[in-house]
Amino acid sequence: MSTGMPPRLPRSKKAEHSAHLLWKSVSSADEYAATEFVQHLLDGGTDPESVLLDVIAVVQARVGEEWAAARISVAQEHAATAINERAVAAVSVHPAARTTATRGRITVACVDGEWHALPARLLAEVLKLRGWQVDYLGAQVPTPHLIAHLHNTRADAVALSSSIATRLPTAHAAITACQAIGVPVLVGGAAFGPNGRYAKLLGADAWAPDARAAADHLARGRLPLPEPNHQQFADLPHLADQEYTLVARNAASLVRSVFAALENAFPAMRSYSELQRERTAEDLAHIVDFLATALYLDDEELFTRFITWTAQILEARGVPARSLPPALDLLARVLKDFPRATRIIQAGTHALITAPFTAAGNTA
Repeated sequence: MSTGMPPRLPRSKKAEHSAHLLWKSVSSADEYAATEFVQHLLDGGTDPESVLLDVIAVVQARVGEEWAAARISVAQEHAATAINERAVAAVSVHPAARTTATRGRITVACVDGEWHALPARLLAEVLKLRGWQVDYLGAQVPTPHLIAHLHNTRADAVALSSSIATRLPTAHAAITACQAIGVPVLVGGAAFGPNGRYAKLLGADAWAPDARAAADHLARGRLPLPEPNHQQFADLPHLADQEYTLVARNAASLVRSVFAALENAFPAMRSYSELQRERTAEDLAHIVDFLATALYLDDEELFTRFITWTAQILEARGVPARSLPPALDLLARVLKDFPRATRIIQAGTHALITAPFTAAGNTA
């Protein structure tokens, strides 16, 4: 399933040029120019799937890169994404994209809490082009509503998208619920880790790195039906220690405790503006959320990837990465009786210490 990242296959010079031209419209917030350009490509005979994946998805990936490098604001990123969504809609209604459903029925949805809907929308449109009947449910679909929909439609498979790793526990519940009623699940999105490492751990029936791969996988034949009576936590025995549950349930109090400890350790924080205090609390909340997810998966690499990425984002915004280890140290002190949490936090601290960062926010 697409993550919004550019396809890994080499693109033609024409596609690269088209992506460059679309970026100019998107980055200047010119919605009309963007949709007109997409229509021009289709009128000129460019394959609709290529427009979706080699042009629009590539531009969306650049949007993310520009935000990460602090070259565009959150508001500009949201506006650009909205324009890309309109561009996808322009493709979907163009005569060149009209196809007859000749295959089975697929439900495409984002897991509950996942707001990044464009990757799932791209997949839905590609599957339509490939002849599938598609029910696209959009962003953050609660699992009970997803299951009710599947009961009513008898879909051949579900394609679940998640871009943020903190949604993986929810994704796990959705995967298991779909399988419990006999519907196989294909997953995709950055949340599932490098090479989809968490897809298998969470029991998904298939994983795909992007929309093309997902469509190709489904074209090869129906996904195997799930094994009956599969236990959701059978492959996660570490959850028996309750560390994940306790950290997840007490996330807000953990953030308050660490925030208060930071104020005591660094009196300069007391002169922070209200916005600076809010940003600090948000950063701490993200750290705790990713720690909880790492505990759920028992995977310290998930946390170290997040914490080094966070350091890069902070550096790009003029905040020294060295501000993170003290916060992690305080969090480790609060969780001193949680051995797995302590180990994961220590791994994150080690990653920060051993990976120097440049002023531009990239590892040196």
